[in-house]
Amino acid sequence: MKKPNKELLRSLPSVSSLLEHEEVAEWLHGIPRAAVVSSLQAALDDLREKILSGEIQEAVEVDDVLGVAEEALVECSIPSIRRVINATGIVLHTGLGRAPLCDAAVEAVADGAAGYCNLEYDIETGGRGKRHDHVIGHLISITGAEAATVVNNNAAATMIILQTLAADHEVIVSRGQLVEIGGSYRIPDILRASGAILCEVGTTNRTRASDYEQAINDRTAMLMRVHPSNYRVVGFSESTSMQEIVAIAHRFKLWAVDDLGSGALFDLSEYGLPHEPDVRESLAAGADLVCFSGDKLLGGPQCGIILGRQELIDRLHANPLMRTYRVDKMTLLALEATLRVYYDPAEAVRTIPTLSMMSATPEVLGQRAGKLCEALRKALPGEKFLVCSDVGFAGGGSLPGAELQTVVIQWRPSNLSTPDVAERLRTADVPVIARVRDDAVCFDLRTIRDDDFETLVDAVASTAWEESENSDTTSLPVIQ
Repeated sequence: MKKPNKELLRSLPSVSSLLEHEEVAEWLHGIPRAAVVSSLQAALDDLREKILSGEIQEAVEVDDVLGVAEEALVECSIPSIRRVINATGIVLHTGLGRAPLCDAAVEAVADGAAGYCNLEYDIETGGRGKRHDHVIGHLISITGAEAATVVNNNAAATMIILQTLAADHEVIVSRGQLVEIGGSYRIPDILRASGAILCEVGTTNRTRASDYEQAINDRTAMLMRVHPSNYRVVGFSESTSMQEIVAIAHRFKLWAVDDLGSGALFDLSEYGLPHEPDVRESLAAGADLVCFSGDKLLGGPQCGIILGRQELIDRLHANPLMRTYRVDKMTLLALEATLRVYYDPAEAVRTIPTLSMMSATPEVLGQRAGKLCEALRKALPGEKFLVCSDVGFAGGGSLPGAELQTVVIQWRPSNLSTPDVAERLRTADVPVIARVRDDAVCFDLRTIRDDDFETLVDAVASTAWEESENSDTTSLPVIQ
């Protein structure tokens, strides 16, 4: 094995000499010294490794080091979490932050979280307040619940309910509802971690009321329904309604809890979407507690919302674990602003992005696609863009199996391969996350906002100069 060239290693300048360079001196005017030193050291380490591996065969110039260091500085200056354009058509895309906030929620966070706020301060009395009070009144008014509270996500809501009400006791759950969601979150694991004892009843596809009744014993504390919000059991199947579960639980003086998961606040079918069990239905059925997510069908910030009997909510608040699950001021600011919109369901569907995107008709999407396609064709007259019909999904463990008829703009670049296009779009100044299908890049209008159009066109234009093979075929139904 050839020994590394010591002369090449000696050609690497020192950090101290680089700090005296005129260009580096300019960097130090606007960048902290520690960051500059770190980037220079990283550049030297990188070049040293390349010399040792034989990748570099010539003496290293100062400009080479500065070029590598500058790239590192630029990369460090870019926020890790940043805005992207969701062109996938998946509305509640977990990887992309799930529910985008409505304008009112964004304004509330910007206004209330930038400085001080009355998070736990009662302005009227001048005394200590409770952070949950800012949203509890709205939750009670909108849903008709007796009491309410909020934790940091629905997994925490399920955990605190089980740990408070059923530790060391049995919880009866239908075998067909032992769900797993993203991140390996499994209901049996949560039950075990909470200290509760799982009692499975029924079969995967059929669970009757009698199955619950026969499983009740002296150690039973709760009957829990877990809504399978990320899958559907179809065909030869049977399930027990929440009304039946409540009736059985209360007859035996047990708790009836409904873990709704995605959590709609009203009947979505009134606005052209598939029916999902909504919160008010569960409360009307007599559930003692109902829990669900704030960042799915509700369209707010990530949190877990618990509604139900005052006595039980008080017991949850008294649990020392409650503090470990509490939400911060930004979550409460965004949630309160989102809930205010829900006093008018029609306004909620119009202004909350999750609901407006899901309920958008193909006709409306087609009109918007025409405008975006025109802008793309104008920016890139040599490229072929087609407006096509397609299907999308709600995502985020919501409306499972429900296809949302949508409209996409399909692009097969003439000078770049489809995988390369998708990668270059992801690495644009504002990343564009598109759907790749049938060897084409598809931009789904359901999740692209009007104010994304110009940025998306710029990103597409910046990728279109590379040479590659051309293809003109299409598999989707062409609208234009």
